[in-house]
Amino acid sequence: MNSTVSWATLLSFGDKGWGDELLLGACLSLGISISAYLVGLTLGLMGAVAKISKNRVAVSAAVAYTTIIRSVPDILIIFLVYYTATDALRWAVSLAGLTSEFQVNGFVAATLSLGIVQGGYSTEVLRGAIVAIPRGQVEAAYSLGLTRRQTFFLVTVPQMVPLALPGLGNLWLVVLKESSLVSLIGFTELVLAGKMAAGATRDYFMFYCAIAFVFLAMSGISAMLFHALETATVRSGRRG
Repeated sequence: MNSTVSWATLLSFGDKGWGDELLLGACLSLGISISAYLVGLTLGLMGAVAKISKNRVAVSAAVAYTTIIRSVPDILIIFLVYYTATDALRWAVSLAGLTSEFQVNGFVAATLSLGIVQGGYSTEVLRGAIVAIPRGQVEAAYSLGLTRRQTFFLVTVPQMVPLALPGLGNLWLVVLKESSLVSLIGFTELVLAGKMAAGATRDYFMFYCAIAFVFLAMSGISAMLFHALETATVRSGRRG
């Protein structure tokens, strides 16, 4: 009974509990995940278009990008992007004479680091979805007088989304879990907040279980949302 009360107190909100810190950490983890996911989708779409283009430079750049991302450990890429981008931005700002004490926002750095990693995986998912669309659909659009841009957004994208959703749903779960890696570059998200709470209270098992439960809840809700989205797009496609 005392153990139950102790756990409830430690997880409560206010001065005696760590609920506030864990909730803030969970919100930051979710915010980083969403931002990095959007950055990854943008880079992935650019990479996918580059890979299927006839421009050799674009194809080579996209292949090099995805090869590096898939071959090098994610945490190493995060370290490289974080410290290299930080130093590069400081140098650029200092060179412009704006300020010599420029500091990169931790949230932005974490988002950029995870987003670049996500972009490599998103490229392959989106490329596969685009290639799966029958070539006749694109040729029919051209015969109707649509430009390349119009064909891409009016014909390719609507058909690409349902095909890519299962893979993109998996990538969302991956980036949600990998948001914990940014704790290694000093950003206080859920895992680091829980680690600090566990270190202060010496109740490691309880706080790490609480962290696992929060991630499990976020992943479960995300899986249901993506399943509902997949079902909606399939039904919409059938009606179309």
